[in-house]
Amino acid sequence: MSDRVIIFDTTLRDGEQALSASLNPEEKLKIALALEELGVDVMEVGFPISSPGDFSAVNTIAKTVKNSCVCGLARAVDKDIIACAEALKPAENFRIHTFIATSDIHLQTKLHKTFEEVCEMAEHSIKLAKNYTDNVEFSCEDAGRTSVDNLCIIIEKAIAAGATTINIPDTVGYNLPNEFGAKIRGIIERVPNIDKCVLSVHCHDDLGMATANSIVAVENGARQIECAMNGLGERAGNCSLEEVVMVMKTRSDFLHTETGINTRKIYRTSQLVSKICNVPVAQNKAIVGQNAFSHSSGIHQDGFLKNSQTYEIITPESIGLNQSTLHMTSRSGRHVIKSRMESMGYKDGSYDLDKLYARFLKLADKKGQVFDYDLEALLFFSELEKNEDYYKLDYLSVLSGGSVLATASVRMDVGGKKICEAATGNGPVDAVYQCILRITGVDAKIYSFEIKAGGQGKDALGEVDIIVDYEGRKFHGMGLATDIIESSARALVHAINSIECAKIIQEKKEQGELPAGAAAVN
Repeated sequence: MSDRVIIFDTTLRDGEQALSASLNPEEKLKIALALEELGVDVMEVGFPISSPGDFSAVNTIAKTVKNSCVCGLARAVDKDIIACAEALKPAENFRIHTFIATSDIHLQTKLHKTFEEVCEMAEHSIKLAKNYTDNVEFSCEDAGRTSVDNLCIIIEKAIAAGATTINIPDTVGYNLPNEFGAKIRGIIERVPNIDKCVLSVHCHDDLGMATANSIVAVENGARQIECAMNGLGERAGNCSLEEVVMVMKTRSDFLHTETGINTRKIYRTSQLVSKICNVPVAQNKAIVGQNAFSHSSGIHQDGFLKNSQTYEIITPESIGLNQSTLHMTSRSGRHVIKSRMESMGYKDGSYDLDKLYARFLKLADKKGQVFDYDLEALLFFSELEKNEDYYKLDYLSVLSGGSVLATASVRMDVGGKKICEAATGNGPVDAVYQCILRITGVDAKIYSFEIKAGGQGKDALGEVDIIVDYEGRKFHGMGLATDIIESSARALVHAINSIECAKIIQEKKEQGELPAGAAAVN
């Protein structure tokens, strides 16, 4: 039978501390509601004493969230605890989380107090918090660098004072997994009243071991993990919620633990947090990174197509994604090309796979990544990379800034004919895009827009990658120039040329003008 592990989310408190600007109450509420839907047991939503804005945010969330316990942070100081209790008062279920440092370096250089004085402050603050709620958590800040002897002393006193959760933070991510596991085990074995509380851990990722330390703590008896979406937090961040939850789900055979998290909502919550906090998720981030369910190597793609479990230990569906991604690059093998052609309606034997693959490799070496519409076009145009673009950007001029309405004028070569257009827009890029869409007559919607910088100084290049939606299909475009507005324009023109090519192919298919040996099968 599995043991239940409490998921304590601190995205809105410790996670926010990693941001260059504080979240406003509305933004915090959106994240809190998403965390509630995700199924977190406890959400630490702020530090009420820190500012009127944070007090207001905590108070708003306390009024709104119903299915998760709402928690506020307070130093072991009377005014902090009173403010925390006041902010949390509207909540149906709330927790006061009070803390004080216990390591020698903090005692001597930050607090200038003895260990005995710190113990007295902890007991006093816990007893004060108990006047407002029975749900009180106490943290020994920098427990990772505090001796087990001292931890056992203060924990016993804290429990006796009324703390129902005791948290052991590896505040600076200092501990090794074996070391941290032994510390947790030692506390459980030596503190006589430890059964009167839930033992929690709060691990930071300074040495990249936050998830490992959290899991080993659970192995040794901890039953609450403090974590944050996408691993947000001070410095290198906190233990990632998505990582510890999926570790316990994937390795339940070994850990025999479970959580109350609805894992199918992980990806959506991750994206929401990333967007609101303006912190992109690293491509190689475990569980929620762009590459977590993508395969590029031909060997990996071959194994995946035969059995997805060869290279995926969890399914994309389990975190709320539709499917894995197989990138078509020069590293891809024939099996991927065959698979993609089948998905577009081309049966095996209706085209020459060897010839198509040779053309594909040639294009992939030049383009980097090949898409479905490129692959289909290779059936009709053996030298696709040499084809003349139907649409070419000839000239653009933009006026914007201050109180001036962004205005653009664009001249394009359309099949050998020069066409000009002018338009206004919500900023210079939008104005240029309005011109291009009017000239081409293509009703495309921008699906994603990404800017990357390349180089330094006056010769630095701005690369724009966009994806546009046209009649339900996605088309990729890339533009590169020293001027970011020109890069943006070239990216859209690139995508529209791919759309034009796809339209030509569709017309040829409808007219039965397929090349020999490449008959489409519905």
